[in-house]
Amino acid sequence: MAERRARERFVTEQPPYSILVRRIERDVLPMCEKYGMGVLSWSPLAGGWLSGAFGPGKDNTSRRSTMIPHHYDMSLPGNQQKVQAVGELTKVADDAGLSLIELALGFALEHPAITSPIIGPRTMEHLESQLPALELRLGTDVLDRVDEIVPPGTDLNDTDVGWVPASISDVNLRRRPR
Repeated sequence: MAERRARERFVTEQPPYSILVRRIERDVLPMCEKYGMGVLSWSPLAGGWLSGAFGPGKDNTSRRSTMIPHHYDMSLPGNQQKVQAVGELTKVADDAGLSLIELALGFALEHPAITSPIIGPRTMEHLESQLPALELRLGTDVLDRVDEIVPPGTDLNDTDVGWVPASISDVNLRRRPR
């Protein structure tokens, strides 16, 4: 389409992608691979869920949780599923001799369509906890266990997708006027 209109073609996509937010594996990642587009995925730590910052016995409040509370509200079923998944993923990471952060970043780096996950460390300590993932190659046994916990192509909490287009969120754009 860009060629027909004498425009520059898209060269990258920037979707959210993590172990807990995998819906883009259904369509976005295959399309990017097909057309040779780069993918700069954001939130590989799922907004802190895969850093171990949230869950039972944790404070569960942060600057981010006050801005987008539905991502962290423990009464929501999707967030309860995230708590359960993070517990199981922590065991997978421990069994593999990794931190949860290394498992999460290693997972994002393993998908052949992901050019680079965008990380957002706020401190030097955060950065240092994330850098070892650059050298990781997760084994198929680890990736298979991740797939058992969060099946490919699924999101545990539908509100984690980042941006919802008006064509989905506004009922009036999906229905004929009455």
